[in-house]
This record gives sequence, C-alpha cells and structure tokens, in this order.
Amino acid sequence: MEYRMNIAGLERDLPICPVNDKLYIAGFVIFGDPELTVACARDLLAKAPAYDYIITAEAKGIPLAHEMARQAGDARYILARKATKLYMRDIFEVEVHSITTNREQHLYLDGADAERIKGKKVLIVDDVISTGESLSALEALVEKAGGQICGRMAILAEGDAQDRGDIIYLEKLPLFNPDGSIME
Repeated sequence: MEYRMNIAGLERDLPICPVNDKLYIAGFVIFGDPELTVACARDLLAKAPAYDYIITAEAKGIPLAHEMARQAGDARYILARKATKLYMRDIFEVEVHSITTNREQHLYLDGADAERIKGKKVLIVDDVISTGESLSALEALVEKAGGQICGRMAILAEGDAQDRGDIIYLEKLPLFNPDGSIME
C-alpha cells in the first residue's frame, strides 16, 4: 500500500507501514532524494523566521538541515546525535521516545555546539513531526544550552501535530487504518 502526495511541488508515493495493529503511517524518507530535499528546504526557508542556527536530530533531519543551511548561506548547522562520539566534550543529554522507534533513545549535544547556541536564536527542523517527542527533546537540549527557540519547522505534520499552532510545516500527513484508508 502506498499514499501519493504532493510535497513542495513534487509527487511522491509513500509506503504505508504498521506502527501497531490499529495504526499505520506513511513512511517519509528524504534520504537519497536530492530533488525533494532541495525543494523542501527552499519552501521551508521561505517561511522561516530569523534565526542564528538550525538544529536537527540525527538522522532523517540531516539532509534537510544541511540543505537549508546551504541555501541560506549558513556557515554551520547543529546536530543532536543519537550516540556520543569520541570527539564530543561537555555533553548535554536528553531522553526521547519517537513513534518510529520502539525503544527509548537519547539525544546528545556536543558542548562546543551548546556554547555556539547559547543566547542565540535557534530554529528546530525535522522531516516529520508527529507525536512531538523528538521536538520536545530538541527543545530541551536548546534550552539546557541557553539557546532561544525561535521556531519549529518540518516538511510534514502528522496526526495531532497538524493542529499545533507553534509548528510551521509544508503539508499534512494523515494517519492510516490497517486497510490503508485514512483515519478520520
């Protein structure tokens, strides 16, 4: 089963995947799709508030944050990692529970990046916002580092995220029943 939608002026077929026995979602992945990544970054930047840094969570938001930073001429964007790396120092950490991952995860921010965003306007970006758990974890990291959240953006808003007034997004992504029909 697939769900066809128009995203940033481009048609894409998204596979419908089970989360549990009663809930299915359309899988949206921009990895390997530079045409879509470039178009989404362009359209999101047109709606973006003024910011000093873009931050995203590893991994699916990386191409989007990279392309948005490239198009905007930013020298750097910030990445919250799912695991610590040897080069990271003075690490900030928060827990996250995502709809697409069936276990508890953690996000980590390098101390040097935390210092960069201290007192700065930070724009949070992601590919899809659904439950808001990943968004909340990024917000906690930014706040812990002393950054000021100036906006929250995603390519797609799924489920309850569509009704949040604090998220800027390009398209609504419905939830699905096991038969592939859109949940009402």
